Amino acid sequence: METKTAMITLAGRPNVGKSTLINALAGEKIAIVTNKPQTTRSRIFGIVNRGNTQLVFVDTPGFHRAKTRLGDYMVGVVRQSVADVDAVALVVEPIANVGTPEHILLNHIASVGVPATLIINKIDTVKKPSLLEVMAAYSAFYEFDAIIPVSAKFGAGLDDLFKVLEGYAVSGPKLFPDGAVTDQPDKIIIAELIREKLLTCLDREVPHGIAVEVSRLHGRDDGIIDADAVIYCERERHVGIIIGKDGLMLKNVGTLARADIEKFLGAQVFLRMWVHVKDGWRDNSRLISELGFPL
Repeated sequence: METKTAMITLAGRPNVGKSTLINALAGEKIAIVTNKPQTTRSRIFGIVNRGNTQLVFVDTPGFHRAKTRLGDYMVGVVRQSVADVDAVALVVEPIANVGTPEHILLNHIASVGVPATLIINKIDTVKKPSLLEVMAAYSAFYEFDAIIPVSAKFGAGLDDLFKVLEGYAVSGPKLFPDGAVTDQPDKIIIAELIREKLLTCLDREVPHGIAVEVSRLHGRDDGIIDADAVIYCERERHVGIIIGKDGLMLKNVGTLARADIEKFLGAQVFLRMWVHVKDGWRDNSRLISELGFPL
């Protein structure tokens, strides 16, 4: 049987629901989701096999005005991910205005000549007349192959979206083996699940200065998996905030993270975490590279 593949980048500004959408499309949690901007920092592949067609979705960081070297890296990831793919799906909220990030992304999409579909997410938050206004605003600005309204949160419109995106598939071997849902190794997924809980539990600027590295992942003979993780923060004063009074914050983060990690690995997990300081790492090229974000 002839196989087809398509690599499709999901692009858009922060918090439009790209990670929620890629999880919904993949049918499994592969990208962390919070209400904090810039949650996604790197490119993540979500792999979906539908019959003889394999769709590889590229989840990217939210396109924003960079304020740090890490921010520069994230914006660079978005720009690179728009090139050399079969199509780009621009994900937007149901707002009848083409904002500056969308202007820049669409200009870049046009410059590389890649086909584009518009995905209007979060349609569960608006009524139909408002949605029609959004569609009209974007149609007047750019000639998309299709405009698909969806609710990634509730799964609405995904069948229609799949039909459109499958149209970008071309003949060729599958890029990933059957059964694969992401290109990310277990250590990276686990580190991201921990960071998700930190983003959820902490406020203000502390979350954006946090990175997580899983230093050890080892299975015991009895089936239990030992996972050791180091949480890096930018300031000494952040250590106490992350650990919390009597260690309660870190304990809460660990409890929440362990539940997701056990679901992901399908095994009982013994999770240990430490907090270390890497002063100003988001503006230090060497430290950024050491933490897995090559510049």
